[in-house]
Amino acid sequence: MKLVKNYLYNMSYNLLILFTPLLTVPYISRVLHPVGVGINATTNSVITYFLLFGTVGITIYGNREIAFIRDDFKKRSRVFWEIEFLQIFTISVAYLFFLMFLFFEKQYKIYFFYQSFLIIAGAFDISWYFMGLEDFKKTVSRNAVIKVLSVAATFLIVRTSHDVGKYILVLSISQLLGNLTLWPYLLGNVDKPTINFFAMFKHLKPSIMLFIPQIAMTVYLALNKTMLWKLDSVSASGFYDYSDKLIKLVLAVVTAIGTVMLPHIANLYAKKQLEKVKQYLYTSFDFVLFISISLGFGIAAISTTLAPWFFGRYFSSVNTLLMIESPVILFIGLSNVIGQQYLLPTKKTAQYTVSVVLGALVNIIVNIPLIIAWGVKGAMLATVISEFCVTAYQLFVVRHDFQMRHFFKNIISYLLSGSCMCMIVYTLNVTMKISVFSLLGQVVVGILTYIGLILIIQPDILNKVSDLSK
Repeated sequence: MKLVKNYLYNMSYNLLILFTPLLTVPYISRVLHPVGVGINATTNSVITYFLLFGTVGITIYGNREIAFIRDDFKKRSRVFWEIEFLQIFTISVAYLFFLMFLFFEKQYKIYFFYQSFLIIAGAFDISWYFMGLEDFKKTVSRNAVIKVLSVAATFLIVRTSHDVGKYILVLSISQLLGNLTLWPYLLGNVDKPTINFFAMFKHLKPSIMLFIPQIAMTVYLALNKTMLWKLDSVSASGFYDYSDKLIKLVLAVVTAIGTVMLPHIANLYAKKQLEKVKQYLYTSFDFVLFISISLGFGIAAISTTLAPWFFGRYFSSVNTLLMIESPVILFIGLSNVIGQQYLLPTKKTAQYTVSVVLGALVNIIVNIPLIIAWGVKGAMLATVISEFCVTAYQLFVVRHDFQMRHFFKNIISYLLSGSCMCMIVYTLNVTMKISVFSLLGQVVVGILTYIGLILIIQPDILNKVSDLSK
């Protein structure tokens, strides 16, 4: 049951990170308006670049390396401190570059400074260590109180459209405090630190190998918002951000299994249990198909009235964006299985890197003409095209390692069930008066319809999922 429990813990963790800001979205969207929301989205997207360069792939690399040696306490302790000191060093360098950028920035100088606490928070993020140990309970519990306090602070402090800076501070400081709360758990988990600069920098090269795909992955969100700001408007960046936030909230349910499976597959790979690795991948792929197809159809079905009701009348255009972006749930879910659960833990970093860089290049190439032609809708379509390319390429490179028919054995069952569910829920969504209870009712109807059809068709997903608990 360890994998199942870790999946539930990690899903809760991802939902916690994404859901707490969404709790405040209906309030924030009405108080700050599209311009204020866009300022937060735009400045955050730029800060993401510095944070990315500061972490240089350490989050995934550290997770994998700890998983390889987790049974050796001495070696595990030494490697942890080497990687963590490297992370502190690289974040410090990134912050120096940020200060140089801030010196020349004129338009949103104070907002960028408030966002910079997110860079500092990156130096103290050691969640990768506990994920490598497959101890996901700690990474979930650490942020619970902090997140609740940040939501309360948002409602208490952010009161007018002039409080954009206060809102940004609440988000960035809460992230820093959340990362710091995990440090007391190190007591008894690692030895006292010893600084060895030569040993520290030996981890830099393999981290940089994972840094390249991290850059490309950031392009999908940060670059889209930045380009919208420059080619369209800051408000368009805000529309994109809110649509993407809802999609990422749903994706948290799908991709949570990837973070759980990475250290587990890495440990099996280190023990040379390759057949077991394949069995887990077939099961994980089928599970992601089952859940991502239902969620993609579901979010598209309720988006017509969900967006203007949830975000407010200023954000009514988000409903169309949600429909356009909904296929991303499926594409990212599948690339998460191949990339995060197979290519990375089995040290096939080159193939993973090519796939993500390919997606980034496609994103850049199609973004400009699509944004010019259709604005924020074009940016959303570019995201969907990019994610499709990533998934297609990853499936191509593993075609000799796995039997594709095992991957897609039940996809017709899921598509039929999902499309029928979508038509029923969409009809209810456009005919019923919008309210909390009507939305909940539509969600319940959707779940019951999808599960009911699955039980009638009877694909072997339930038997496969039970294998993960063994």
